Amino acid sequence: MSDEEHDKGTVGYMMEVGALKRMKRSGWWIAGVKDPETIAEHSFRTAVIGSVLAMMEGADPAKVALLCTFHDTQETRVGDIPWIGRRYVTAAGNERVTADQVSKAHPAVAAGIQAIVQEYENGDTLEVRVARDADKLECMIQGLEYLEQGYRNAQEWVDSTRAKLKTPSALALAEAAQTMSSLEWQRTYLP
Repeated sequence: MSDEEHDKGTVGYMMEVGALKRMKRSGWWIAGVKDPETIAEHSFRTAVIGSVLAMMEGADPAKVALLCTFHDTQETRVGDIPWIGRRYVTAAGNERVTADQVSKAHPAVAAGIQAIVQEYENGDTLEVRVARDADKLECMIQGLEYLEQGYRNAQEWVDSTRAKLKTPSALALAEAAQTMSSLEWQRTYLP
């Protein structure tokens, strides 16, 4: 492949990932949320939460943020299949989807992204454990925000994702989150 073809393949991947800004997290529809967050919104806050958890756990914040950033990029191709749907659908593994997504990208880009996804899906390092907790903690916090908006069915997501947290820092932050309103952060600056 020529450099020009690799450049187009790389930009094509970037454009594909941009679709995540328009794709909703479908599990929240099951909870009755009318306008749920997008996959990109989820991934952004997951990366921030992952960085914070990494700092607290002594992991590499940049590595965790990278793992979190790419953890759901495959959903441009397979969608956001809710847990109940996974019982009936067999989707290609995230590693295979990623390989297809970056197949025409610059070789260094393809190898780098594939390595990140491979590590997230199969690794057991502190960084991977923290990244997975960040994904769950973000879902739990989002559920708390939906509860505040009146979506009572979000409680099941809060409870089920909290139960899957493993790191001491994620558990501590989950506990704190359940004692706060989503606007409490403003009190730091408001009289």
